[in-house]
Amino acid sequence: MLININDASVLLKVSLSTLRRWDSDGKLKSIRVQNSHRKYDSKDIVYILKNNMDTQVKLKKFKFIDLFAGVWWFHHAFSNLWGECVSAVEFDKNCRITYELNYYNNNKELFDKWLFFEDIREVDEKRIPNHDILCGGFPCQAFSIAWYQKWFSDERGNLFFDIERIIKEKNPSVIFLENVKNLASHDGWRTFGVILQRLKEQGYFIRYKVLNSYEYGDVPQNRERVYIVGFKDWKAYERFEFPKPQKLTKKMRDILEDDVDLSFYYNDKPLFGKLVWEMKNWDTAYQWRRQYVRENKKNLIPTLTANMGTGGHNVPLILDTKGIRKLTPRECFSAQGYPESFKLPKIANSQLYKQAGNSVSVPVLQRIGENILFALGLVWEKHRHFELVSDATEIPLMA
Repeated sequence: MLININDASVLLKVSLSTLRRWDSDGKLKSIRVQNSHRKYDSKDIVYILKNNMDTQVKLKKFKFIDLFAGVWWFHHAFSNLWGECVSAVEFDKNCRITYELNYYNNNKELFDKWLFFEDIREVDEKRIPNHDILCGGFPCQAFSIAWYQKWFSDERGNLFFDIERIIKEKNPSVIFLENVKNLASHDGWRTFGVILQRLKEQGYFIRYKVLNSYEYGDVPQNRERVYIVGFKDWKAYERFEFPKPQKLTKKMRDILEDDVDLSFYYNDKPLFGKLVWEMKNWDTAYQWRRQYVRENKKNLIPTLTANMGTGGHNVPLILDTKGIRKLTPRECFSAQGYPESFKLPKIANSQLYKQAGNSVSVPVLQRIGENILFALGLVWEKHRHFELVSDATEIPLMA
């Protein structure tokens, strides 16, 4: 998101002449778009605010909750933006192991005060602390093409109404939800229409957009997901825009490990004879589709899924100097934008593959999160004004 020089001056509480000096010194470089006035990348302003570099303001901490938390994604993205996770919910016992391994030392209160809940259906919404932003990648299997399009008849789809129950009680300023792309078109838009209608009945102004991770998160994975953002405040809603596409700089080879155990290779397995004749490109990933090999023509990793944890040949395949192998769990997490510092617990690889496949691409969440904070004025001062035009669209709701 680009911020004009006047708004940057107000946010940073520095003079226009200071901004021009910073531009000359290289501390905060401006961007000129078609001979327009100076503008600044929101990410650069966030960096200066978080590090209090010669400004009179710090980025104020905000509180968020992490529903259907998985192993890391919303927690990491919003912690990077100065947020504090005050409660989380995750049912899967292996995900809970990974989550606690990565966050206990940074957020002991979440675990020691029993605010990391297990079953959302049994959570007393009154026990959840007050928060500014409600985050949730609610279960998507009920909406996925691969799960036979069962609409709300599937219990996992009904878990959305537990989100609604918490919203009614806690009334957060912002809701931020994620799901599979198919949710937006499921059952002739009716499923999505019900969800949007319910959120609007709670007083939220909603924007949504389908984003692909390789276009918006700089990760070499083809992964389309629908992101839903709702604001209680109309002005914040008007200021919000989804991130713009960015150039992909990371290639598949950039996320591969150097020394991979032989157990990941197909060289001595019966399928090798079929794969070796089809896999010729070193710079892309392949999938075995029961009777044939599918090459990703965009030189990307295909969409990672939870089915990777069910065995068989669901994990993408690559060609390297030792032969043909499947991606490792670490490589799958890297394809979701997880940093090298992310810790993998000593649990079955099948569970790690499932966790990676269920994950949300962290860089996409963080970019949307940055725009949410700017829409709120970063320091929660609602008189801030940004001249932004959103390209997000809305669909007609059910009559």
